[in-house]
Amino acid sequence: MKLLRTFSFIFLTVLISCNTEAQNPSIQLTDAYPNLTFQKPLHLTHSGDNTNRIFLVEQTGYIKVFPNDSNVGSSQMNIFLDLSNKISSSAGEEGLLGLAFHPNYSSNGYFYVNYTSPNPLKTIISRFSVNPGNPDKADSLSEYILMTIDQPYANHNGGTVIFGLDGYMYIGMGDGGSGGDPQNYAQNLQSLLGKILRIDINNTSPGKNYAIPVTNPYYNNPSAGREEIYAYGLRNPWKFSQDPVTGLIYAGDVGQNLYEEIDIITSGGNYGWRVMEGFNCFNPPTGCDTTGKILPIKVYNHGQGDCSVSGGYVYRGQRRPELTGAYIYADYCTGKIWMLRYSNGNITADSLLIDSPYFITSFGVDQSNELYIIHQTSPSKIMRFNKNTSIGISGNNNIIPEKYFLEQNYPNPFNSITIVKFQILNAGIASIKVFDISGKEVSTILNNKLNPGTYEIRFDAGDLPSGIYFYMMIADGFRETRRMVIIK
Repeated sequence: MKLLRTFSFIFLTVLISCNTEAQNPSIQLTDAYPNLTFQKPLHLTHSGDNTNRIFLVEQTGYIKVFPNDSNVGSSQMNIFLDLSNKISSSAGEEGLLGLAFHPNYSSNGYFYVNYTSPNPLKTIISRFSVNPGNPDKADSLSEYILMTIDQPYANHNGGTVIFGLDGYMYIGMGDGGSGGDPQNYAQNLQSLLGKILRIDINNTSPGKNYAIPVTNPYYNNPSAGREEIYAYGLRNPWKFSQDPVTGLIYAGDVGQNLYEEIDIITSGGNYGWRVMEGFNCFNPPTGCDTTGKILPIKVYNHGQGDCSVSGGYVYRGQRRPELTGAYIYADYCTGKIWMLRYSNGNITADSLLIDSPYFITSFGVDQSNELYIIHQTSPSKIMRFNKNTSIGISGNNNIIPEKYFLEQNYPNPFNSITIVKFQILNAGIASIKVFDISGKEVSTILNNKLNPGTYEIRFDAGDLPSGIYFYMMIADGFRETRRMVIIK
């Protein structure tokens, strides 16, 4: 990422950027853990052992662990592993950068980290073990170094480590840093920089603490390329992830000065850097050879103040079912969060979800595949989407009503589920929001563009406590409020 940019510059960029994209008004960010704050959070994940715990990576060298409960307090958050004495973190892109749990973690207790180490600067990929007597504590003396990669500069260190659906470990490596990839590492198949690597951590090869998967593109052909290489021609694939349903690997590759890109990573793919930045020639600036280069599926420029893509995940959670199957990603400088849908080689949807005020570093998922947004705006927090409490809307557009109308919900009082009926006179945006007795907005039942007609919508108030509430409908100047009572 371009974390080396000064805070003042980024703040000014956010202030002067002009958002001309229409965002989705029904989707908002909420604080997932209101009682917790973090220091330079970079990654969130889970251990895959059905314990429903959150593991949070801090760039400063700490992995924190805590229960996945919105009411969790700071006293319930533990330091799972402290690597602060091992890392190099003098520059903005160094430090503890990645964490992945072994697919069989519940039985073997292995997890893996990606960090930068000083003197000389290098990337370390290591395995650690959990403390057998304490599931919330790692054995700090159990480090087993799998791989060491020299780093010529302080930036573009990549950092992501994941286990793919094939059971192999994938490692994101930036091009080594500086600017413009001066040594052309990304196109050099004898370098591990500017690549996504794939290794087998369950076996070993001669002279290595890991093995090479036989399906890697340069397996048993080291003269053609390093055997660890899975894909190349990347500038800084800061964050990438694999959709558990389609198996597609999405990578956000941070650009140079003009363009940010989203790539679908395939075995042996050449993604163009430093020959190309996005869809355009970079070195040389014109007339570059694009033969064999795989173009991004999505490119956006820096014209709106955007500066650095934070790759995300394909949404497979429950809070926003309308986003299922959409890839969610963000820009670090502006805090914009977008979604796109990709199918059969084409983008079928592409839109802005939220123009947030945060410096978004990355995303993460819990054991239920719910998505979390990680930011470093002080105080650094973990956010998530507000829950879509509308669980079904139906309408009759055959009879045009004579006026706007909001009916009393039924049943009322109710426990969790109730029905709200209403009429729309003119096509346009209609919203129905719920407020507690103090006037605080607590839920959005509806925020959609609707045609004239009569509608009913089922509202799930499962997250709200017993009490008196008010729901208000606003549409085309019409405004009406009614009272509802929740009894549990």
